[in-house]
Amino acid sequence: MKIEAAVVFEKGQPFQIKELELDAPKFNEVLVKVTACGVCHTDEVVRQQIIPVPLPAVFGHEGCGIIEEVGPGITNLKKGDPVGFSYGYCGTCEACRSGHPYGCEENRKLNFFGTQFDGTKRLHYNGEKVSSFFGQGAFATHAVVHSNNIIPVPDGVDLAMVGPIGCGIQTGAGAVLNYLKPDPASSIVVTGIGAVGLSAIMAAKIAGCTTIIAVGGSSKAKSSDIIDAKLEMAKGFGATHTINSNRVESVVDEVKKITRIGANYAIDCTGSGACVRQSLNCTRSLGTCVVLGATQGLTINVENELMGAGKKLVGIVEGCSIPQIFIPELLEYYKKGMFPFDKLITYYNFKDINQAFEDVNKGKVVKAILKMEN
Repeated sequence: MKIEAAVVFEKGQPFQIKELELDAPKFNEVLVKVTACGVCHTDEVVRQQIIPVPLPAVFGHEGCGIIEEVGPGITNLKKGDPVGFSYGYCGTCEACRSGHPYGCEENRKLNFFGTQFDGTKRLHYNGEKVSSFFGQGAFATHAVVHSNNIIPVPDGVDLAMVGPIGCGIQTGAGAVLNYLKPDPASSIVVTGIGAVGLSAIMAAKIAGCTTIIAVGGSSKAKSSDIIDAKLEMAKGFGATHTINSNRVESVVDEVKKITRIGANYAIDCTGSGACVRQSLNCTRSLGTCVVLGATQGLTINVENELMGAGKKLVGIVEGCSIPQIFIPELLEYYKKGMFPFDKLITYYNFKDINQAFEDVNKGKVVKAILKMEN
């Protein structure tokens, strides 16, 4: 069938909306009419080929929509079902079978190689095969998605806002609720106050952390006024203290003024090696620092900054979440007013995809969502 999709043909190139051919769903796949898709930093990372994905490609991995057709093998989904998308996993490796699909042995292949579950591609442009991201390619009017990536959406939730829960929002919230599981009396510092960081702050409030410190200002390209506005937003989501790193001499010193010896936990969402090191040094002895951003290089003094203080420096994927379990939990928190992630969202028309990315990159909006129909 013919669809419209935002294609990236070359590294760093703007998105181009083109008419593509989409093959029918195969075994254990569904065809979904995409309602909306979130704009995630990971989409920008792969557009710039920091993490390589074969080009040309259709990115977008925070999709949601209505099932139009089910392929062979599908028994638990039907035409008309509202669904959200998340990451792909094989379901048969040791990690998957032990309840840790986020650690799937095939994670890179299923999410970053540009192919579907069976290793083939469903998208075509002028006779050329086109990659799809995370087995979705949800920057499009339609997508073929494997059943492992699908999460049914319950009644009473606006479908258009569900997509971002499938990656960025579950990553931030899951780091707290699934991995750290902090004691209520504990302290936590979150660096990077985009959608991932703010989701972590909301989760820290749910967990009952008594000291929640939001740190912004890691990017000098973003004005301090914008950072201050986001820090005010962080207070509304549960932060007890805020630090604009552009306005202080040392974030580490400021955290220690608040906590005396550093936080029990730190979460870094920036993708910056310098900020990861800073987050590690904001952590007290025997504490844990979690890395969520797609960070490339990091240099630390292992004895002084990590081992000598008995700290943990941990990288986790997708918030250690099983999407089919955790996303419904987050939606229940949302319904009860405990996880107001809808306040992060700014909607854009699909045709304005490049503007949405520009606004996110400049820090003008927290979470952009593209609506496929005006």
